[in-house]
Amino acid sequence: MVTSLMINGHRQEIDVPDGTPLLWVIRDELKLTGTKFGCGVASCGACTVHIDGQPTRSCQTYIEDVSDAEITTIEGVESEVAGAVHQAWNELSVVQCGYCQSGQIMSAIGLLTENRTPSVEEIENYMWGNACRCATYQRIRAAIQRASEILEA
Repeated sequence: MVTSLMINGHRQEIDVPDGTPLLWVIRDELKLTGTKFGCGVASCGACTVHIDGQPTRSCQTYIEDVSDAEITTIEGVESEVAGAVHQAWNELSVVQCGYCQSGQIMSAIGLLTENRTPSVEEIENYMWGNACRCATYQRIRAAIQRASEILEA
């Protein structure tokens, strides 16, 4: 079935069956490989994209449920908040293996879009469910705090 999607600001016509996870459309059909497959059950956060501005696990989001939505992947995210998050990630050398980082970054952008000055507890609560195989959680938290500082400057 052909579905029309708005991904990263561009209308895309996708011919896949209903029930196809958005993750596989993004990776296999559109060749946008920044969004990662981690667990397939929405527990790890590696597949996080923004749907209508909200961080959402794409592995458990079905194509027929997002035909009227604005979908943004790590390749297409652009905003003041995204710029601050990218700057902080680079300044603090957050990435180790990098596999989870697109999901971590998309979640961090979601948090700072909602709350530009989150407390440590708010960061930990919001980011809970984003697994990092390398356990760089302290660096991720520090980068979110740094991005908050950049936004407040």
